[in-house]
Amino acid sequence: MHNSLAKKLKMNAPNPVWLALLAAATFGASMPFVKLLAGELPPLVLAGLLYAGCGLGLTAIRIVRDRGWKPSGLSKGEWRWFGGAILFGGVLGPVLLVIGLTRIEASIASLLLNFEAVFTALLAWVIFKENADRRIVLGMLLIVAGGAVLAWPAHGNEARDWIGPLAITAACLCWGIDNNLTRRVSASDAIFIAGTKGLAAGIVNTTLALSLGAALPAWASAGAAMAVGFIGYGLSLVLFVMALRGLGSARTGAYFSTAPFVGAAIAILLLGESAPMSIWLAACLMALGVWLHLTERHAHEHTHEPMEHAHSHVHDSHHQHEHDFEWDGREPHSHSHRHAFITHKHPHYPDIHHRHGH
Repeated sequence: MHNSLAKKLKMNAPNPVWLALLAAATFGASMPFVKLLAGELPPLVLAGLLYAGCGLGLTAIRIVRDRGWKPSGLSKGEWRWFGGAILFGGVLGPVLLVIGLTRIEASIASLLLNFEAVFTALLAWVIFKENADRRIVLGMLLIVAGGAVLAWPAHGNEARDWIGPLAITAACLCWGIDNNLTRRVSASDAIFIAGTKGLAAGIVNTTLALSLGAALPAWASAGAAMAVGFIGYGLSLVLFVMALRGLGSARTGAYFSTAPFVGAAIAILLLGESAPMSIWLAACLMALGVWLHLTERHAHEHTHEPMEHAHSHVHDSHHQHEHDFEWDGREPHSHSHRHAFITHKHPHYPDIHHRHGH
C-alpha cells in the first residue's frame, strides 16, 4: 500500500495512548465523589450500585448500537480469562476500594491508586512475559517510592491507620490481576466486556450486601451512585480495554496511573481537603515515574507469526488482506482476518499484534 494512504488510514484509528489517558482522567475524577458516597452507604451496597450503573448503562448503549442483543464473540478459551477478570476486578477490587475510602482522605487514596500500575506491570512482566526495559522499571520504582511517602506517618508519634492504605493497595492488586486477564480478551467488543463485568459485579456485590442485612438506599442516593459508576467505571473501562489492545497491560497501566492526580486535584480544590507536604512530594515522585513511561520508545526487528482473529482495524502495515465480502470502504471496521508471516522493524508496544519474545 502506498505510504501516504497507509498514514491516512492509520490516522483514522484511535490513538491508544490518548484512550488510556482519557480512561485515567474519567476514573480519577470519580474518586472524590465515591469518597462522598462512601460516607453515606455501606461499602458493599456502594460497590454494587457503582458497578450496576456501569453495567446497565453500557448494556443499554450496546443494545441500541446493535439494534438488539448480539453474541459476545468470545471463544470458549477466552471465557475463563474473562471470568477471572470479573472476579478480581469487578467483585473484590471495588469492595476493597470502598473500605479503604472510609478510612483515609480521598486525595491520599487517589495517589495510592498508582499501585495498580505497579501490580499490573509486575504481573505482565513476570507471569505474562511482556518486555520491560530499565526506563520502565525505574518509573515503577519512583511510583512505589511515592506510595511509601504517602503511607509514612506525618508525625513521629502519630499512630497510622494502616487498614485504609492496605485496603487500597489490595484493591490495586486485584485490578492488576484484572488488567492482565482482560488483556487476553481485549480484541473483543470493549462495551460488551465492560458492561458484562459491571453487571456481574453489581449483582454479586448487591446480593451479598442484602444477604448480610444491608438495605438499599433512597432512589436519590442510589441514582447518584449509579451515575458515578456509569461515568467513572463504565466509560473509563471501555476506554481502558481499547487501550489494552494497542499498548499491552504494563504500559496501559502506566498511562492509567495518571488517574490519581486528577482525583487528588479535585479532592483538594473542590472538597477542601488538606494538602500536606507529603502529598506534593509523593506527587512529584509519581509524576516523574509516569513521565519515564510516557516518553518510552521501543523499536527493533521482530517477526509476526501467521494468526487469525477478529477486531476493529484499519488497513495499516499489519492489515494487508483481501475481503471475502462486499466492503464499503469505511474504516475502522471489524471482521475475521488472517495475518501473514512478516518480519520488519518499527516502534511498537506489546499490543495484540506484538506479543513476541525478546
